[in-house]
Amino acid sequence: MYIPAAFQQHDLAQLHGLIHQQPLATLISHGGEGLQANHLPLWLAADEGAYGTLYGHCARANPQWRELAAGAEVLAIFTGAEGYISPSWYPTKAEHGKAVPTWDYQSVHAYGQAEVFDDAERLLQLLGRLTAQHESPQPQPWAIADAPHAYIDKMLQAIVGFSLPIQRLEGQWKLSQNRNTADRAGVQQALSASPDAGAQELAQQIKTMR
Repeated sequence: MYIPAAFQQHDLAQLHGLIHQQPLATLISHGGEGLQANHLPLWLAADEGAYGTLYGHCARANPQWRELAAGAEVLAIFTGAEGYISPSWYPTKAEHGKAVPTWDYQSVHAYGQAEVFDDAERLLQLLGRLTAQHESPQPQPWAIADAPHAYIDKMLQAIVGFSLPIQRLEGQWKLSQNRNTADRAGVQQALSASPDAGAQELAQQIKTMR
């Protein structure tokens, strides 16, 4: 990923934080069938390896897992707050007009080679972690034990799990750091005034960077 110096994010806690908050990854691999990309929720074991290890699963009918099993390099992309930035929000535009539209965003790229597994015990452990992560905020959390045992056994046969030790981790926090204080304040004010929750989240991230 091309990352200008002003936008580089090296803080491991920040990178892991975005993965935890936005766990739906675009998983990209390249193998005998060319490029493949799928959108999969991943679980991060932050303390496994230098940069952590990602865990996920896909349908057995999905050919991508065979590329993972063959040792293909994998890229998992996580995207955080993002949004369009209008030059009309910059006070400096009124002074000299030298401004163009852009896009602010947060992105994490995780690279590695995966290990594939399909034994029921490991799959159940993985599904339990994913379930706990996403069900815990619910007023009445669903649990795997809520479903019939025979049904879960059948579902396990239809999926393949994988672990992805992260060998390289990159982050880009493009949050108007290349603009002066007045322009950043103008961007933050315009986004905060938007009724869109995503725009408001982006405004908060810009404020945090300041």
